[in-house]
Amino acid sequence: MQENFSLKPYNTFGVEARSRFFTEVNTIDELKEALTFAETQSLQLLFLGGGSNILLTKDFDGLAIRLNLRGISEENIHENEVRVTAKAGENWHEFVMYCLQKNYGGLENLSLIPGNVGTSPMQNIGAYGTEIKDIFVSCEVLDLESFELRTFNLEQCRFGYRDSIFKQEGRGRYVILEVTFKLTQKNHSIKTEYGAIQSELENLGIENPTIQDVSRAVINIRQSKLPNPKEIGNAGSFFKNPTIPLAQFEALKQQFENIQGYPNGEMVKVPAGWLIEQCGWKGKQIGNVASHKLQSLVIINATGNATGKEIFDFSTEIINSVKDKFGIELEREVNII
Repeated sequence: MQENFSLKPYNTFGVEARSRFFTEVNTIDELKEALTFAETQSLQLLFLGGGSNILLTKDFDGLAIRLNLRGISEENIHENEVRVTAKAGENWHEFVMYCLQKNYGGLENLSLIPGNVGTSPMQNIGAYGTEIKDIFVSCEVLDLESFELRTFNLEQCRFGYRDSIFKQEGRGRYVILEVTFKLTQKNHSIKTEYGAIQSELENLGIENPTIQDVSRAVINIRQSKLPNPKEIGNAGSFFKNPTIPLAQFEALKQQFENIQGYPNGEMVKVPAGWLIEQCGWKGKQIGNVASHKLQSLVIINATGNATGKEIFDFSTEIINSVKDKFGIELEREVNII
């Protein structure tokens, strides 16, 4: 247990914020010890995984716990299905690579997403036509109220777009310990129709892609568009893509004929990056903070010296300008602490 501890190395924005107490846990017993300490001291809790989806806007007057639970196990269900369970502290991309090396399909479109396995169900992370819910079986959690272990299945997690029970009424009550995924062993479903995957495969001269080829294409695309958090502080996509009624989209199309949208019944998903770019934010810098020059959806700690409050205020300016121009209110995808 350490006091007045800097969390700068534990958030991918690289902002300075200190926690009153900090500890790293490697087992469930260590986690329970830390929770007991917090309870006796009446401390608030902050759980840290890969630190890729949080923005620390101030010092944290409580106990920050870094979950370092590690381990991967497998269970063959039948000749075409394997269930792979990863502990919460496993790095997400390394876990994806582990599965691809074994030729397990289902995760390839989620390559190079930052963060750890434990936070993947919270956000229902997704990219290029795949979301966690598509390959999710269950997750084991610790109930912070009763200290009991519980298992949540797919239905109980109530996954939505970048959403789950863990961001709604279960927020702050459960800590995810491990996640189980159902993956294919041979009859893989190859998804290449989203984003620039198909054109990237063509650039690579690949006509009949394997799951490894799809992963390689996704990695190339992400590396070409998104800054590496190890080189410049960021949390990936800062905003969710808004979903608006079809009638509202059609009205906007009368005014902005190039507006992009992906219909789903009576609703249309509009790319937040396009909206932000139309408001002139792409590459724009204010003080220590900027919108990335290649992807306006990504806010960066441009100088390395930004505070969390500066980044938050910058995001508020973007939200206000998009609302003024399009009447659409963007929602932050990043968790604000």
